[in-house]
Amino acid sequence: MSEAAPINAQEAFVGTVEPEGADRLDEAKLTQWMEANVEGFKGPLHLGKFKGGQSNPTYKIATDSHNYVLRRKPFGPLLPSAHAVDREYKVQAGLHKTGFPVARQYGLCTDDAVIGSWFYVMDMVDGRTIWDGAMPGSNPEERRAVYFEMIDVLARLHNTPIEDAGLADFGKPGNYFGRQVDRWTKQYRLSETETMEPMERLIEWLPATLPEQTRTSVVHGDFRIDNAIFERDGTKCLAVLDWELSTLGDPLADFTYVAMAWVTENAGRSGVMDLDRKALGIPELEEVVERYCKATGRDGIPDLNWYFAYNFFRLAGIIQGIKKRVIDGTASSAQAKAMSERVAPLAECAWEFAKKAGA
Repeated sequence: MSEAAPINAQEAFVGTVEPEGADRLDEAKLTQWMEANVEGFKGPLHLGKFKGGQSNPTYKIATDSHNYVLRRKPFGPLLPSAHAVDREYKVQAGLHKTGFPVARQYGLCTDDAVIGSWFYVMDMVDGRTIWDGAMPGSNPEERRAVYFEMIDVLARLHNTPIEDAGLADFGKPGNYFGRQVDRWTKQYRLSETETMEPMERLIEWLPATLPEQTRTSVVHGDFRIDNAIFERDGTKCLAVLDWELSTLGDPLADFTYVAMAWVTENAGRSGVMDLDRKALGIPELEEVVERYCKATGRDGIPDLNWYFAYNFFRLAGIIQGIKKRVIDGTASSAQAKAMSERVAPLAECAWEFAKKAGA
């Protein structure tokens, strides 16, 4: 799959900017809330808005003694069930208790009167985010170790008993792919701006060909190399980020989503299909499948083509939502407009994999 022209993700997504206009928050009210709800908080605070991320606006709260992260719902009209910051908070708080690498959660606010929307505050984990799957400036040994660490952390998530994390009620059991296809079809229809033939075919084909679900775990929903924080000078994963699509479901949804990097061109992002993986030290998909299966006690992964069709379909649905928000004027980042032009190529790519899977 080919993406849009390469972007320098490091420049586009890293760091903070001064919040302007609609992105500004009431610092006095936020300070009061922090004093009442965040253990150890001591103002004054300074707010910066992170450049990365298209969905839930994310801020750095800096004080003299500590840095925090605030995630809030976007302002303006929202699709039902989208931007559920309360679910993000719950899953991370639950997993943190089990020792899984996520940021410590400090508090959830469901009172719109504080900053104008629901939000939560968590610890800011100090480390590095790898935006480019090629890991420029690294070496083969480090790249290999980072990729295997990513797979090991994913296996650890899928091996975490949902009861231990207090997440037995975090989603419905069974028929995960059926529910997801239904959900993303509905979300797509709600944000549809034009008729796309590949999407119409997928909406018909996917529900008729659902794979059997044999396991249930916490599913991250957007697990990839740039949604993790790694040690600055090492290869250990310190925290997994961006839990807004998480639920209980089929762990193969997460694994096959990670595997999409091997069928996606790099273009400065997480894809590795067109890279010289051997020279770079990036493991092949077969090695990654073997490592994940060994860690989770599987004897193999079924035909990946159906899962790739589903994942590209779902991505097209997500980005169609961003496209609609660009048109409505509520999208939260400068990258949103460029991303919104990817819907049709993603839909076509999904249909190509559907054909390989027998459509």
